[in-house]
Amino acid sequence: MNASAERRVVAGPAGAIECVVEEPAVAARGVAVLCHPHPLHGGTMDNKVVQTLARALRQVGWRTVRFNFRGVGGSAGRWDDGRGEVDDALAVIAAVRDAALPLVLGGFSFGGYVAAQAARRVDPPAARLVLVAPATGNFDVGAVPDDTLVVHGDADDVVPLAATLAWARPQALPIVVVPGVGHFFHGQLPLLKSIVVRAFAA
Repeated sequence: MNASAERRVVAGPAGAIECVVEEPAVAARGVAVLCHPHPLHGGTMDNKVVQTLARALRQVGWRTVRFNFRGVGGSAGRWDDGRGEVDDALAVIAAVRDAALPLVLGGFSFGGYVAAQAARRVDPPAARLVLVAPATGNFDVGAVPDDTLVVHGDADDVVPLAATLAWARPQALPIVVVPGVGHFFHGQLPLLKSIVVRAFAA
């Protein structure tokens, strides 16, 4: 963790939720809450894609919050088929949100599904969503705002690009497709970071 990182425990519906809050080098322009991939397949808040999202957003001035879903790491509870995990995200958002600052929600894979679901229930709404290889093949991600940043590798063998295109097509939602990249962006994390930095610095 960087020097500005702070570990926190948030009260969640299934018990304690373990979080890491990290500050940018400048005064925060907003708060970004980031959701990790599937807990039953090794997903944690320390996943490299989630950490890359956090680094990118801090670079452009956002305070970032990563957390472990119920039953992962130091978070209490157990897997709840995605329902309770959305509730976990909402509890974290409520605990760390700053009324004076905009909110970004983001996630990778299953975490993208959770972020999209949570975005429907937060009030006031999030300023923007960023989803990396959202789990469109296995979960009903639903519609998202038209300024959502979606990044997907065309060699993804976990969530096929075709599934995400089929989800995006009725929404006329643009997708940033990265050629030759698989689900976990192995060897291409700097490229992912640069895509997010460019999108949020604009």
